Amino acid sequence: MNTDRSISPLFPMSLPAAVLGALLVSMPCPAYAQMRIEIRPVETVTLSTQQFLTGDKNGKPAILAGELRIPKPGSDKLPAVILVHGSGGASALHDRWVQELNGIGIATFLLDSFSGRGIVNTINDQSQLDSLAMMVDAYRALGSLAQHPRIDPNRIAVMGFSKGAVAAVYSSNERFRKMYGPPNAEFAAHIGLYTPCNVTYRDDGKVTGKPIRLFHGIDDDWVSIEPCRAYVARLKNSGADAVLTEFPGAYHAFDAFYFKDAMKFPQAQTTRHCLLVEGNSGEILNSKSGAHYDLNDPCVERGTTVVYNEDATAASTKTVKELFAAMPSSVNN
Repeated sequence: MNTDRSISPLFPMSLPAAVLGALLVSMPCPAYAQMRIEIRPVETVTLSTQQFLTGDKNGKPAILAGELRIPKPGSDKLPAVILVHGSGGASALHDRWVQELNGIGIATFLLDSFSGRGIVNTINDQSQLDSLAMMVDAYRALGSLAQHPRIDPNRIAVMGFSKGAVAAVYSSNERFRKMYGPPNAEFAAHIGLYTPCNVTYRDDGKVTGKPIRLFHGIDDDWVSIEPCRAYVARLKNSGADAVLTEFPGAYHAFDAFYFKDAMKFPQAQTTRHCLLVEGNSGEILNSKSGAHYDLNDPCVERGTTVVYNEDATAASTKTVKELFAAMPSSVNN
């Protein structure tokens, strides 16, 4: 008889082993979609904006953690996606995406960029961690996953949410990849939900050529959609495979299913009216005033809205799944 009390809430301890086995086999597959969970460390460094942009890698060391879920048994190599959370940290909305992706045979790695640094969230204070620093985390996670025996190194995508979408989308930049990407792999796709696109980086049109997909609510009052329209237009003009999907009536975090009613964050920092540009020596400038930019800039405001949008969530989920379905299998898989 199995004496593992971890199954007692589901199965009485007195069940014969044969009966228990029959129940397990007959249960719906989704209950056992995630066959293996691994908590894996990610060694990284914490960089400032200027350090990141100038290639100075001498940041404070940090050890993060991520949850890898292998959706099915076997020895075949699976495609995977690294999920990079936003200002609120890892939450149930990311787990919902994990469930969706695992359900179609995609391994997932939910990366926690906050806990290992002693951060709870950055909603009211974005100075705690630069968005670009999270790109280093994503690249480090990519290098680790590429060596995993169950992961196909040629089919690892990155998907980010708000603050984490900066890491996901701009890791397509060849300049950044050469500075921080691992030598053994590059991302197979870049997916950003409600992405901050309001910083124009040098050579940001020179990308790896892998698909870039952005999903954004038109009514988002935390992260404006307008800079993403301009950025995707620049990418397309350079020949990149970039698509911005817009959702009328959708706000920020439209996939946060637990916010059925609009939730106001009155102290949340927002750069929705900031248009920024990379200057010389890694400096970020306000493109309107030409002045040095930081979070004390007059363009930085407070007060945002988050609310679930079922249609936007369903449409983005469908498109992301189709992107993976179209991803070519590795020759050596």
